[in-house]
Amino acid sequence: MRAFADLLDALIYTRSRNAKLKLIGDYLRVTPDPDRGWAMAALTGDLDLPGVKPAVLRGLIEERVDPVLFRMSRDYVGDTAETIALLWPTPPAGTVMGEPLTLSAVVDRLAGLSRADAPGAMAAMLDRLDADERFALLKMATGALRIGVSARLAKTALAQAFAVPVEAVEEVWHGIHAPYTSLFAWAEGRGAQPTAADVPVFRPFMLAHPLEDGRVDLADYAAEWKWDGIRVQIVHVAGETRLYSRAGDDITGSFPEVARDFTIPGVLDGELMVKGDAQGAALDEGAGAASFNALQQRLGRKVVSTKMLADYPAFVRLYDILFDGAEDLRELPWTERRKRLETFAIGLDVDRFDVSALIEAEDFTALEAIRAGARDAAIEGVMLKRRDSPYVAGRRTGLWYKWKRDPLTADCVMMYAQRGNGRRSSFYSDYTFGCWTAEGELLPVGKAYSGITDDELKMLDSFVRRNTLNRFGPVREVEKTLVLEIAFDSIHQSKRHKSGVAMRFPRIARIRTDKPAAEADLIETLRRMIT
Repeated sequence: MRAFADLLDALIYTRSRNAKLKLIGDYLRVTPDPDRGWAMAALTGDLDLPGVKPAVLRGLIEERVDPVLFRMSRDYVGDTAETIALLWPTPPAGTVMGEPLTLSAVVDRLAGLSRADAPGAMAAMLDRLDADERFALLKMATGALRIGVSARLAKTALAQAFAVPVEAVEEVWHGIHAPYTSLFAWAEGRGAQPTAADVPVFRPFMLAHPLEDGRVDLADYAAEWKWDGIRVQIVHVAGETRLYSRAGDDITGSFPEVARDFTIPGVLDGELMVKGDAQGAALDEGAGAASFNALQQRLGRKVVSTKMLADYPAFVRLYDILFDGAEDLRELPWTERRKRLETFAIGLDVDRFDVSALIEAEDFTALEAIRAGARDAAIEGVMLKRRDSPYVAGRRTGLWYKWKRDPLTADCVMMYAQRGNGRRSSFYSDYTFGCWTAEGELLPVGKAYSGITDDELKMLDSFVRRNTLNRFGPVREVEKTLVLEIAFDSIHQSKRHKSGVAMRFPRIARIRTDKPAAEADLIETLRRMIT
């Protein structure tokens, strides 16, 4: 556990991507099997220890320290695992600790626990560790490793550490299981490369660069709508279908009807959305797709009720084809793959799958006008795809571009602030903001924590501390005097918010110290932006 704890501690305080890659790579090269495999499972979210829940941990610490002290400390620290790790009492002098715990020993112990046995086993292990090791154990056990390391970055670190292609690592990742001993054997030249034969594995997505201020020739590029759902890969191999998210997470269980209706061998790339509108209104420009707000009702659910399936029916708007049966099409130019996709789609259920339509425009100027007029809730922008481009993993300059529509903006008043997590845990960095009703009441319309520099964060934190009206645990209510210009992609009706509206991807565009709070926008102004 010592080496894993040191790795997590270093990653938390490292902002550089390259430095994080080196830290993980160095750890993987010197750590033996199976510890390094379990570390990778933890970093990539593939470690599932169901016997340990946050409520169990809170119960353990509240048996050992004053519950009020724990809650106050948690509010200050901003992270439950870190708070417990720091507050956990040192065992009495003379307590026999035994041999140092290894990562694999911890996983073996926790994986076989029932929920009834979990508290005693966790307490015994926490007694044997110091504060940093306790933090690592708690983060790993609860699957809450939010330390600024994505699954993609961890896999990239492994690939770079052993000089193997990251695409090869990702392609077999879901076909092997932790602690990945066969993968490390191949990476170190001690074994054959794992294969994905007869297993519905994930292949890395082709991604796009943002189109900044440039233009492209539509003779070389095809244009299609960029839909506002979640990017998915659908794989059917050897009678089994799986859905993968852009991060490579298996989301089949959340959308069983999509997996059920995809029965032709192949691999497709598309956008997962739900039909119609949550309020039952069909969308014209969105070609039957509801807003992302409706899709959110389905995301993250491990069990989907019959009512949920009926109220929010999922479908996939297809973008590309990677495999037609066992034939790998990724090296073909986009124009050829598009023809193969259209042919492949003929055999699919039309209520569950359709092909994303191309945008017909005489030239780029005409395309600009079409894009500017697209304010449908299901449309996020335009994709530009070079007609001769192969399907390659990651972002390759000049092949695909994403051209998002310009964000909407509104002037809102800060109402509440909450401490952040990780390196922001000492700052009030999460802000709830509101707009005015016609009667002069300020109601919350959103929450944001991104879009500001470190200096602006310090300024806002200082404002919160100097203008606090009330405290509600980790949340502070502030004087309603500071205006924030909020940028957002779209806005939707919401029954969960008193204001009746909810923003999509809100972020702070400017701090409007020049503007009186009374001149912030009305909620009715936001309602007129609903598409």
